Amino acid sequence: MRAKRDRARAAADRAKAAHDRARAAADREEAARERAEALRSRTESADNLKLATTDELTGAWTRKFGLEEVSRELERAHRTGATLVLAFIDVDGLKQVNDSQGHLVGDALLQLVGETLRASVRPYDVIVRYGGDELVCAMPNLSGAEARARFETIAASLTAINAEHSVTFGLAEAEPADSLQELIARADADLLEARRSAQSND
Repeated sequence: MRAKRDRARAAADRAKAAHDRARAAADREEAARERAEALRSRTESADNLKLATTDELTGAWTRKFGLEEVSRELERAHRTGATLVLAFIDVDGLKQVNDSQGHLVGDALLQLVGETLRASVRPYDVIVRYGGDELVCAMPNLSGAEARARFETIAASLTAINAEHSVTFGLAEAEPADSLQELIARADADLLEARRSAQSND
C-alpha cells in the first residue's frame, strides 16, 4: 500500500511539474507577445512623432517643433555663453517657379534646397521650414564669419546645379538679451539687406 501511495504521489508530482512547466512556457510566450507589442507600439509612436516633426519636402523640422528646438539652443547659448548664429534663408523665385512650371517643379526645388542644406551643415544644427519658401537654421558654437562662408558655399552649390536656383540668406548672432523673435527678426532684416544689395548690383 505504501509503495502504491508513493507511486501515486510521484505521479501527481510529475503531473504538477508538467503543469507548472506548461504554465511557465505560456507565461513566457505571453511576455514575449507583450514585449513585441510594446516594441511595435514604441516604433509606431516614434514614426508618428517623426512624421509630425519633419517637413516632408525639405526634411527640415516643421515650424512648431523646430522653433522649440531653436529656442532650446538659444537658451543653452545664454546659459553657457556659447555662440549661436541664426540663418534666415529664402528660396528665390519659388512662387514664380510654381506659377510658371507647376508645383511639382517647385516641390523638387524645395527638396533640392533641403538636401543641400542638410548635406552642408552639421548634424546637430537645427534646420526649420519656417514658411512656404523660407527656412531658418540655428548653428551653435559657430562664428558669424564661419556661418557666412558656409552659406555662401551652399548658395554657390545650388547655382552650380542650375543657374536659376538660388537662395538669399541673412545671419544674426545671438546676443545675451535676445528673445527668439528678436534673433529671427535680425536675421530676416539681414536677408532683406542682402536682397537690396544684390538688386542694386544687378
